[in-house]
Amino acid sequence: MQFDITSILFYGITFGILIMTIVYTFVRYLYSKEIFYISYCFMQIFSLAYIILYSKIYITNSLIQELSLVFASIFALIFAINYYEGKFLPKISNYKELFFNTFLLNVVILTAFYHYILFEYLPYTIIYAILFISIIFNLKQGFKPTLIYVIGWSVFCILLFIFDFKDFYIKQGYFDLVLVVFAIEAMLFTISIAYKYNDLKKQNKEFEKMILQQSKFAKSGEMIANITHQFRQPLNNISYILINLKKRFESEKLDKFFFDKKINQANEQLTFLSKTIDDFKEFYLQEKEKDNFSVKESIQNAITILSADLKKHNIDLDLNFQTYEDIKVFGVKNELSQVILSLISNSIDVLKNRYKPKISINVFASSAEVIIEIIDNGGGIKQKNLKKIFEPYFSTKEEGTGIGLYLSKIIVEESFSGKIQVLNIKDGVKFSIFIEKAI
Repeated sequence: MQFDITSILFYGITFGILIMTIVYTFVRYLYSKEIFYISYCFMQIFSLAYIILYSKIYITNSLIQELSLVFASIFALIFAINYYEGKFLPKISNYKELFFNTFLLNVVILTAFYHYILFEYLPYTIIYAILFISIIFNLKQGFKPTLIYVIGWSVFCILLFIFDFKDFYIKQGYFDLVLVVFAIEAMLFTISIAYKYNDLKKQNKEFEKMILQQSKFAKSGEMIANITHQFRQPLNNISYILINLKKRFESEKLDKFFFDKKINQANEQLTFLSKTIDDFKEFYLQEKEKDNFSVKESIQNAITILSADLKKHNIDLDLNFQTYEDIKVFGVKNELSQVILSLISNSIDVLKNRYKPKISINVFASSAEVIIEIIDNGGGIKQKNLKKIFEPYFSTKEEGTGIGLYLSKIIVEESFSGKIQVLNIKDGVKFSIFIEKAI
């Protein structure tokens, strides 16, 4: 069979579009691990095999061509089901809804039938039909990715039907319409998948935000116990101050100097209590606009909340600044506090039964970034676990959720555009947080 240069060029463009779609969906799958990406990728691989054999440019094998069509159809079905949005069966509560949904289903069947008659490629018709059902049975949801895909195909099919384009196209002797449909499918899918990807990113961010808040509340019992311990000593001190004032007053030895001294002492205790409440409240704020804030204040907030636990287990904590103490970064203060708190909490867990337990927090700065190091002498992390500790739901603790370090990584990378690293050192482990300095 002879081919002119224009035909070969057109086939080459079609092959190129399919190859780009295969590469695009495979890369998306590597990032997202969503089944619909890899199923679409395999569908296009078999579609490419089909169209190569269909073109008869390189080789002719009808059996392999038919098998390619079968496998492409199977993966098209897998893709469409996984890409499907909403409910498969509509909710029908009366005859009106039954009639309406039956009518819509007939519309799908008729349009899908014409889609196949027009383009004669079953895998794309399967996708079109299933996603069309996804739209009509879930009209109120307004799914953008599916809507773009279905409306794009529907409008195109209607126009071709109205103008009886297929007969005209064939009579004119243009390129095979099957080739055209491959190019259109790839373009429509790329547009719709871009919306889908953005939706997935948005859902992922909302999920991470929810997990972040849940992780805070999961620690509520422990936090309240810490706050209770921290309140007990200042309240005892205030009680002693009042007793001393009462005794002096009853013995008529209460002079102004002693009175002012005790009042100042009481105010100091009340200030401490007030700060503890503020730190606790700020830690649980769900949202706050980004701003320049003090790194020291953020670290101190986390230490304040955990100070009772540190005292309970006799853990020595040092905060050292190798740069000026008022250094600032840009972001949400309580989010950095959440990261620091999570890292210190992990260190406390491994230091509970250690001899002379110690945590060091060192703050450095370069010309561009702030480095926060959190070091403990808890014996370090097993080498096989070192690469996994930032993965979601991975935990070496019996009662661990495995989301603390994962969320810490997400916060540092996405909220602060920074990075977090872990390294085993002598007798312990060092976590390093790198965040850009505030301008």
